[in-house]
Amino acid sequence: MADATTTPANPAPDEPRRASVTKRGGGAPASRGRTTIADGVVEKIAGLAARDVVGVHAMGSGLSRTFGAVRDRVPGGGGGKAVTRGVKAEVGEVQTALDLEIVIDYGVSIADVAGEVRENVIAAVERMTGLEVVEVNIAVSDVKLPDEEDEEPESRLQ
Repeated sequence: MADATTTPANPAPDEPRRASVTKRGGGAPASRGRTTIADGVVEKIAGLAARDVVGVHAMGSGLSRTFGAVRDRVPGGGGGKAVTRGVKAEVGEVQTALDLEIVIDYGVSIADVAGEVRENVIAAVERMTGLEVVEVNIAVSDVKLPDEEDEEPESRLQ
């Protein structure tokens, strides 16, 4: 039995012409491939977000800050490391965990500053990377007293 509906080889002028659509690939473009984010990227984001909080004087322990200050003075010494000083990230495929070491200004509430750092870091990392931040551990390694000078090693060059 023949099919009652037939499509003419040449459609009438009043019928729209349908272009043949060739679909390539499978799925949405965003799902075609994998994006990986390096630990250092998350560490930079977290380091900058933590430094934005009022009451955070510096990042890292006294020793790491001293070595960092020396490294920053040497040409080509890796000045970019200052951003990640005091930050360690473990990055998985969809989650990340962070450890931060901070120095607090004297007189501020450590609990309040730590809470604000945690909120700021989580918001920045999740917004920029799409990763879920499962934990942000904060270690307060020092308190900056008002009469203390910043730890800058004396230059041996004259």
